[in-house]
Amino acid sequence: MTHSMTAFARKEQSYDFGTLSIEIKSVNQRYLEPTFRLHDTLRALELKLRDRLKQKVQRGKVEITVKFYVNNGEQGLDLDPNRLSSVLAALAKIQTQAPNAGPINPLELLQYPGILIDAELDVERVQESLVVLFDSALDDFLDGRRREGQVLAEAILQRVDEITRLVADIRQAVPEWVETLRANLRAKVQGLGVELDPDRLEQEVVLLAQKADVAEELDRLDGHCKETQAILKQPGAVGRKLDFLMQEFNREANTLGSKATKENITRSAVQLKVLIEQMREQVQNIE
Repeated sequence: MTHSMTAFARKEQSYDFGTLSIEIKSVNQRYLEPTFRLHDTLRALELKLRDRLKQKVQRGKVEITVKFYVNNGEQGLDLDPNRLSSVLAALAKIQTQAPNAGPINPLELLQYPGILIDAELDVERVQESLVVLFDSALDDFLDGRRREGQVLAEAILQRVDEITRLVADIRQAVPEWVETLRANLRAKVQGLGVELDPDRLEQEVVLLAQKADVAEELDRLDGHCKETQAILKQPGAVGRKLDFLMQEFNREANTLGSKATKENITRSAVQLKVLIEQMREQVQNIE
């Protein structure tokens, strides 16, 4: 099933120890590029959450923001002695080299990340709760990507159908095109006042028709349409395959346009390019 690279999901759950909030959002990106913003208490879980994300998402710039609002109640606050010692040691070095830097403000020191901790907080339980909530948010996120992906697939398939109809119309117009080449060549010969052998005239028409033959381009366009339909039914990430196929579509449409000399075929070639560009824009959003 086709997945979009654009989606958003948010989950929030309250517990006796506090409230956890998770937001997951993503935009287009050639590769998977996850970014985590975690509360200090939960920072140790980043690798675990990153692995869980990689198991289900293959492409996109994904931003995960986790907020933790502690329910202090009567448990109060405490200091992390190790973090406090490290910060004080760093400040002592600064004061040695910059004695005029001024005294240390204890309130500012408390604002340093990790200095102030929640007394008696069961960190392990908080982390376990976060993993469960993250999985739930990730499921919602994937559902959103699937829904949006289905919309993109339907839009692409609609244009594939239009391309198929255009290709069929061009095929039907080719015999008339050859007749037009024959008539134009005959008119030019008559305009020159030269008597040309009918067999020679037909040979010239055949040569012109061969130079303007678009059967191969039409066959390839039909093949690309069928391949697009098949790829959209495949599981997993298909965006790169479709992106390559759009380049092939463009190549055939450009060649067709360069060969076309009849107005209706030229017009169809232009319509093909418009449809292909519309598909390419949709494909940029597909995982």
